[in-house]
Amino acid sequence: MFKIGLTGGIGSGKSAASDHFAKLGAEVIDTDLLSRELVVPGKPTLNEIIDAFGDDILAESGALDRKRLRNRIFADPEARKRLERILHPRIREAMLERARRSRAPYVVFVIPLLIETGQQTLVDRVLVIDLPESLQRQRVAARDGLDERQIEQILAAQVTREQRLQTADDVVCNGGTLTDLQREIESLHHKYLRQSRD
Repeated sequence: MFKIGLTGGIGSGKSAASDHFAKLGAEVIDTDLLSRELVVPGKPTLNEIIDAFGDDILAESGALDRKRLRNRIFADPEARKRLERILHPRIREAMLERARRSRAPYVVFVIPLLIETGQQTLVDRVLVIDLPESLQRQRVAARDGLDERQIEQILAAQVTREQRLQTADDVVCNGGTLTDLQREIESLHHKYLRQSRD
């Protein structure tokens, strides 16, 4: 199975890119969605997170309060590492299992922290969705309603733009329109189809 690791900083457009890959017939496996599936009430992973962080990270419904947990882990690097030790092995296992079952011509793993977690060794090519940092900050503030301090904490937990680009095999610049992005994804799709057959 030919495997692509799609990554990029927060607000770079990873979801828009991966949605288009899915429309074109690729198997898209999004680790953010996998992590949400792993922490629904009743799942062992959620129980382990509660043991590590206390039940005040739960909403009244009993579901994980993702915003509350996010605020805690980005304010405390040790807490973030503790959460990653719980989640990352399970996400990786679920991701690889889904890839093994796929019948698509190639798989796109959407992994925001691909480089930070050293998972580029799992893929044949690393695709970085890139954009200028000033535009990235604008998009995150508009989309998530985060203030400058919260955005800074998230960016500090990610590798720099330069480090990401140095690791990339392919780069899509997402500084333009959605149509521009989709056109670049279509070009890569044809390239990946050829490479998957080699």
